[in-house]
Amino acid sequence: MLSTLKILWSSFKMALQELRVNKLRTFLSLLGITIGIFCIIAVLTVTGSMESNIRKDLNTLGNNVIFLQKWPWDGDGEWWRYMNRPEPKYSELKAVKEKVQSADAVTFLFSSGGRKVEYGSDYMENVEMLATTADLEKLQPVDLAAGRYFSPTELTNGSNTVILGANIWEGLFYTPEASVGKVVRIGGRNTRVIGVLKRKGESLMGGVINDNTFILPYTFARTIIDERRFADPWIMVKAKPGIAIGQLKDELTGAMRAIHRLKPTQENDFALNEITTAQKELESVFGAINLGGFIIAFFSLLVGCFGIANIMFVTVKERTNIIGLKKAIGARPGIILLEFLMESVLLSMIGGGLGLLFVFIGTLIAQNMFASFQIAMSPWNIILGFSISGVVGVIAGFIPAFSASRLDPVVAIRSN
Repeated sequence: MLSTLKILWSSFKMALQELRVNKLRTFLSLLGITIGIFCIIAVLTVTGSMESNIRKDLNTLGNNVIFLQKWPWDGDGEWWRYMNRPEPKYSELKAVKEKVQSADAVTFLFSSGGRKVEYGSDYMENVEMLATTADLEKLQPVDLAAGRYFSPTELTNGSNTVILGANIWEGLFYTPEASVGKVVRIGGRNTRVIGVLKRKGESLMGGVINDNTFILPYTFARTIIDERRFADPWIMVKAKPGIAIGQLKDELTGAMRAIHRLKPTQENDFALNEITTAQKELESVFGAINLGGFIIAFFSLLVGCFGIANIMFVTVKERTNIIGLKKAIGARPGIILLEFLMESVLLSMIGGGLGLLFVFIGTLIAQNMFASFQIAMSPWNIILGFSISGVVGVIAGFIPAFSASRLDPVVAIRSN
């Protein structure tokens, strides 16, 4: 054990000496390893962080919620099949509530972009209107910074009330407390602010509610715009506790077919979307991105492998007489093999460590540029980076190390 540690320490010192003496040669040899590890870990870090952020956004939509819409989330580009489908209607809401017994909450919504909110001479343009009926707070997190949510009377009677997203109230009133009670103009109508939302931050998936959204009672919103022309409607249905999403989906399918009076031979003219659909699409997209990153990294590592092998062949050539002396005084071939193999691994891991360092610096820069987007290297990625570097070092250094271990000591001592 002690002799092995001495060999490792000797190999480490020789590797460092190689770096100091032949800086340019070593740099060029390690460049491929550095680039390869950088490519692999950078891709895994970015895609892993993106996937984590998107999954967090998807989870806010609810794993036990079904979105009744015109367009399926996995339509595979066959848009012509769905073009003539009817949009979900407010009139269908009551029928869904009555027919779907496994539903815990049902709400009708529509969104409309490019809206304007005015307060005196100040205004916020290109914000999104979200119109809702009852139960939205049961289906989506509605986190208020100040004020309150709509009362049942306000939702039913179409009260001129609004809840503002963070970007809107910050742009018009600066503080949550100053926003509540103010009267803004939306669609030419005076509307009282009864609540303001906490900041959610940037979202890769958007979500139902974001910082650029203001929420109105549906019965009021439909008096402002023509929902048939300028809105995207859908119905959200949440399963009761203990009810499987598949059971809810089957029951909702039967209810909608009855509401639309479809014959048994007719296909559904509606889409029942759920989070698992988006998650499957997400996995396929990130799988393709990771594959592309690994292909690029493979060729970089291949170049790096040849670079390490080249520097080790040169090192063996330069130390041939030293190898002969070591073997003459009793060094076994296995010791010589291990010495050069460990030096190759250490050189490779130095290159891999540089690649990891560059990824880490990149994550710090990205985190400062996109504060709301969490990006970080996981311990698994660090372990993977060093592991790949070690394997490359073993592969690249084995043949030079093996050739060194097989040198004849007499011939080696006489070499120049």
